Amino acid sequence: MGAYSEAYRRSLAERDAFWLAAAQSISWTRAPERALDDSNPPFYRWFPDAELNTSYNALDRHVEAGRGGQAALIWDSPVTGQQRTYTYEELRDTVARFAGALSSLGVTKGDRVIVYLPMVPEAAIAMLACARIGAVHSVVFGGFAPKELAARIEDAKPKVILAASAGIEPTRVVEYQPIVEAALGMTEHQPDHVVMLQREQAPATAGRHFDWRELAAGADPADPVPVAATDPLYILYTSGTTGKPKGVVRDTGGHAVALAYSMEAVYDVHAGDVWWTASDVGWVVGHSYIVYAPLLVGATTVMYEGKPVGTPDAGAFWRVIAEHGVQALFTAPTALRAVKKVDPDARELGKYELERFRTLFMAGERLDPETYHWAHEKLGVPVVDHWWQTETGWPIAANPRGLEPMEVKAGSATKPVPGWDVRILDQAGEELPAGREGAITVKLPLPPGSLPTLWGDDERYREAYLSRYEGHYLTGDSGYFDEDGYLFVMGRTDDVINVAGHRLSTGSMEAVLASHPAVAECAVIGVADQLKGQLPRGFVVLKAGVEVSADQLRDELVALVRRDIGPVAAFRDVSIVDALPKTRSGKILRKTMRAIADGRDEAVPSTIEDPSVLEAIRNALR
Repeated sequence: MGAYSEAYRRSLAERDAFWLAAAQSISWTRAPERALDDSNPPFYRWFPDAELNTSYNALDRHVEAGRGGQAALIWDSPVTGQQRTYTYEELRDTVARFAGALSSLGVTKGDRVIVYLPMVPEAAIAMLACARIGAVHSVVFGGFAPKELAARIEDAKPKVILAASAGIEPTRVVEYQPIVEAALGMTEHQPDHVVMLQREQAPATAGRHFDWRELAAGADPADPVPVAATDPLYILYTSGTTGKPKGVVRDTGGHAVALAYSMEAVYDVHAGDVWWTASDVGWVVGHSYIVYAPLLVGATTVMYEGKPVGTPDAGAFWRVIAEHGVQALFTAPTALRAVKKVDPDARELGKYELERFRTLFMAGERLDPETYHWAHEKLGVPVVDHWWQTETGWPIAANPRGLEPMEVKAGSATKPVPGWDVRILDQAGEELPAGREGAITVKLPLPPGSLPTLWGDDERYREAYLSRYEGHYLTGDSGYFDEDGYLFVMGRTDDVINVAGHRLSTGSMEAVLASHPAVAECAVIGVADQLKGQLPRGFVVLKAGVEVSADQLRDELVALVRRDIGPVAAFRDVSIVDALPKTRSGKILRKTMRAIADGRDEAVPSTIEDPSVLEAIRNALR
């Protein structure tokens, strides 16, 4: 039996022994004697008798081990023309001081802190400072509109909001202060304090906030506070298919163990290696693999405030890899598609020496075979697709480079990672044989590092993820295993779409369109896009008697979505139609509409009210 097969077998058959062994990579203030607490299914908890501090594990212990002079964080910002490197000692001291600043504002163990920052070192510092004093951070992507920020403030009820005065895009400056103030104008809950990081491109005007640097300068450093392994480390909101966003909870102990294990087993990245995740701290990839995982294992992490193209050109990624000696890059396929579109022959690549670069990891959306082959051919290193979700926190399926590198199959995320008991089920909950596509589920219990519940809403957690198949977590993706046990993930089964690696709810976009006075009803579906993976496409039916030009209505609806959800939605296309395809019971046939958009011949449901409506949808999509 190979290393992978043996590890996978042990992770399911000898669960406690497997994870207690993995837990030895973490420094505990009280070491675990038990791994799994299964006394209250389906609410499983990991390392219930243990205590630790994540900030200590990510920083202090490396300094104590004599590696305080090693680079911990390299910030590379082509949009501002700045770079900065923090050693482990410098980062520990900066985090300890800012943790003291939070304490001076009355933040204590269990309090929530919302972090609304762009890709600046202070985002990582804020997260680690919260972890240091046992506070629970909730990072909100810096591109989100006031309404989205307000929903997260209302749910998390933060004591403090940490924000920057601005985010810097290649062609514009996005002022954050007006967004924060607008959001606070919408919420019943008001934080005790707002702390603003001034950016010279658009400084915040006088207001109710503290100045970040002044507050930190006057603070005393805070020591790490031990917390229970089952205490929450953070809340990260993910797009729900309906209504308010879902607050995914990450517990402290399981998270540290799982991420440290993944760096070794999946990514083959260790202390002293240089690792770059080209994502954003506002997403789960940024939480796990820009901030926590690389620092937990003592690697050097690169934080990049820029784009794949346009900052300044399609060679931006290759420059960062060459300049900082990056050994492994993790990014989304959409980034590579953007580079390939501008520089299909990879001429920019020829300007740089990538001698230390050894692996490219891809996730966040399906890696199409064309992009896989292009990247593999141009870079000459293994291109490793893998698959996971906000809820899971770390890879469900991957090619385990540190455990046992496997043959790559284009279009497959390879095999389930140890700990993940992945199954393919049909509608009746029966397991499907190799080659048959069905719902991808994970048999409970989920491994350490995955969500134990949703913030303040156990019932919604059960309903959203555990109710469809008894004893299984529903991923919301469909796929199949081939005869070699390789997993192929084919796409979403619900209405969450994937735009450039960002999961967005079409349901929330529909709610925005429906708010327009001219719109009687509407539907939004995800359509395939060569660059971004998927783009939202809207269809609206006008109220009787309304007269408005298609161009004017489109411009107004696009502006509404930008205002209420944000430019990240990339909503640009909307068609006026006479009717939407529905069942006789009134359910809109979104799955059928998606099939038409993707050019698939799918049987028209027998319950359809008026089949002729589909022809109008076909015409609109041509």
